[in-house]
Amino acid sequence: MVRGAATVRITRAMETRKPVKSTLYDLTIIGGGINGAGIARDAAGRGLSVLLVEAGDLAGATSSASSKLVHGGLRYLEQMEFRLVRAALKEREVLLAMAPHMVRPLRFVLPHVPAMRPRALIRLGLFLYDHLARRQTIPGSGAVDLASGALGAPLLDKHRHGFTYWDCWVDDARLVVLNAHAAAADGADIRTRTRFLGARPADGHWHLSLRDEATGETHDAAARALVNAAGPWVGQVDEDLAGVSGTQADGAVRLVKGSHIVVPRIAGADEAYILQNHDGRVVFVLPFEEHFSLIGTTDVFFHGDARDVDIDDDEIAYLLDAVGRFLKAPPVADDVVWSYAGVRPLFDDAAQSASSVTRDYKLRLDAATDRPPTLTVLGGKLTTYRRLAEEAMQRLAPFFPTMGGPWTASSTLPGGDLPAAGFGAFLDDLERRHDRFDRHLLANLARRHGSLVSNVIGDAESPQDLGRHVGAGLYEREVVHMVDHEWAREPDDVLWRRSKTGVHLAPAERHRAAEAVASML
Repeated sequence: MVRGAATVRITRAMETRKPVKSTLYDLTIIGGGINGAGIARDAAGRGLSVLLVEAGDLAGATSSASSKLVHGGLRYLEQMEFRLVRAALKEREVLLAMAPHMVRPLRFVLPHVPAMRPRALIRLGLFLYDHLARRQTIPGSGAVDLASGALGAPLLDKHRHGFTYWDCWVDDARLVVLNAHAAAADGADIRTRTRFLGARPADGHWHLSLRDEATGETHDAAARALVNAAGPWVGQVDEDLAGVSGTQADGAVRLVKGSHIVVPRIAGADEAYILQNHDGRVVFVLPFEEHFSLIGTTDVFFHGDARDVDIDDDEIAYLLDAVGRFLKAPPVADDVVWSYAGVRPLFDDAAQSASSVTRDYKLRLDAATDRPPTLTVLGGKLTTYRRLAEEAMQRLAPFFPTMGGPWTASSTLPGGDLPAAGFGAFLDDLERRHDRFDRHLLANLARRHGSLVSNVIGDAESPQDLGRHVGAGLYEREVVHMVDHEWAREPDDVLWRRSKTGVHLAPAERHRAAEAVASML
C-alpha cells in the first residue's frame, strides 16, 4: 500500500525567482486553492491589480484532495440544502462549458437498498435533482434493472434494482492551475512558495510581510484590500492580521478530514457508483485514470495541523467495508495503490456529525473605519468556487467603484475554447495532425491542456521529439511547460497535481520519475 506521493524534493534555481513587486496592489489574496485562484481570476478580469500568495503549491492541500466531482450533491437534499444544491447544479453547466476538455459528464449508478431509503424517496430526490436547475447538456435520471445488463455486472446479485443520474468529473488540481493561469494572463502576480507572515494597516492600505520559502528572503507588499482564502489555515491568517484577531465571532471554520483510496479498476465498474452505507452516508466508486477506481470519501472531524493530514487504517477499513457489501469482487487493503487525505475547511454550523456540516460558504467582510477591508472565505465546495468568487467581488465592489462587472459565467478557461463539435472532434483532428503519436498519449495531453496542447507538442513529429520520457506518457517537454507556465517547482507538483502520472507507476518507478523530474526543474 502506498500513501502519499514521491518524497524527492529539489531547490529551484534562485535566479528565476524575482521579488514581489513593491507597487501597491488593489487586492492581495492569501491562499492558492480553488477559491483563491478563482477570486484572482475574477478580480484580474475586472481590471484590478492582483497579488496571490500561496505558502506551498497551487492546490497543494484541500483543492487536490477532493473526490474530483462537479456535482450538485444529491445527499444534501436530505439535509434540506436546496439553495446549495440548486446553485451547484447550475454551476455544473457553467463549468462544463468553461473547460470542456477537463470537465466531463459522468453517469452514476445508485443500487437500491430497501432498508436504507424507500424507492419513492429516491425517485423524489432524483426528480428534484433533475429540475432544481435547468439542464442544457447533462442528461436526467432514470430507473435501471441491475439484474440484467452491464450496469449491474460489478454488483452482488441481491442488488437487482437501482437508479442512474448524471454529474460531472474534473481534475481538481488542474482546475486550480487553469484559474491561476487565466488570472496571470490578465496581469495577476501569482506567487507560490510565498508565505504570508503578517500585515498592518497604515496610510489606508495593508502593508504585508511575505517570505519566499525557497530563498528565505522576506519582502514587503501593499494592498488596498485583502482576501483571506487560506482554507484550513483561515483562522491562523486571521490571527496574523494585525488588529483583526478575534473577528470570527459570527462563524468559524470547522475542519473535516476526507480520505480516498485508489485500487486497480474494479471489474465492470466503468461507470460511477454511489453506494448507500449502513451509517446513512454514501461512498463513491469512480472510474479513475483509465485503469483504476477511486473510492471515497470519509468524513471525520480533524484537529491538528492540516499539513500533517493522512489517511489512517480505520478510514481504509471503513471504505473497503462499505464497498465490500455491494461488489462481487471487492478490493482488499493490499490492492490499494495510492491514497490521499485532505482537510475540508467547512463553515461551522454547529452540526453534530462531520457528514452533516454544511458545504455552503460564508463570506465575512471586515470593513472597519480604522483599517482597509478584509474579506474572509469560510467553507465552500469545488463546484461552486466560481460563484463564490463572483459574490466575493460583489462584496468588495464598493471599495473599487471603477472595476468591471461580472464576466466569468460566459467565459472559457485556458484551453477550453474547443470547436463546437466537442472534445471528441478536437481529439480526432489532433490525431490527424500528429499521426505518429499514439491516440492515448494525445488524449491525455488534450485532457490536461485542451486547445493549448500545441504549446506542449510544438514542432515535435513523434513522441521521441518530446525529450526524455519520465514514465506513463509524461515527457520532458510537458514537464518544462508545467514549470514555465503552471508554477510547477517540485516533482510532486508535476507527478501528482499537474498530472496523475505517479499513480501509474510502481513505487520504485515513482522514485526514479521524481529524480528525473527534479533534473528538469
